[in-house]
Amino acid sequence: MMHTAESTIERAGDQQTGGSGFVDDLVVLLDQNGREIGTAPKSSVHGADTSLHLAFSCYVFNDRGEVLITRRALTKKTWPGVWTNSFCGHPAPAETLPDAVRRRADFELGLAVTGIDLALPLFRYRATDSSGIVENEVCPVYLAVATGDPVPNPDEVMEFTWTDPETLRGSVLASPFAFSPWMVLQMRELETFRA
Repeated sequence: MMHTAESTIERAGDQQTGGSGFVDDLVVLLDQNGREIGTAPKSSVHGADTSLHLAFSCYVFNDRGEVLITRRALTKKTWPGVWTNSFCGHPAPAETLPDAVRRRADFELGLAVTGIDLALPLFRYRATDSSGIVENEVCPVYLAVATGDPVPNPDEVMEFTWTDPETLRGSVLASPFAFSPWMVLQMRELETFRA
């Protein structure tokens, strides 16, 4: 299944065309108290001095209780080739977080997710990639369920695997350098790591 950026958000006003002719998703900017203060094109937000903005992370479980982890595509702007949670994303302006979770699950992994549950509503982090790009996000963490295997969008995901949640937690905490920094922090905070 081929996915395009243009198909991710259909509502007018949720995207704008950047100078390069590509459609650029808008992200929701936040003040230091987590209140919405405006929007900006995603491409302009992630840099050496990234503004605080709204995002989310999601861990997808299958009917065997395994959790899906993915390896970010080598073409990703930040943390290319790094193993991380199932998927992440940014809600569009006026889009609910559960709707954004469903949209990104389809876009990145070709999955329809159900049972979306908010696990860490106040998760927030700031991290700097080896290239100097900063992530600075209020990033609620969700758990969800899917049936079947993903069909990854190659622009987003280069590999995936299903694994035992507690084995994954042990691996992340023992070898944090091998995983995304947000996943390491999330593993420390998630008390119950089950769908």
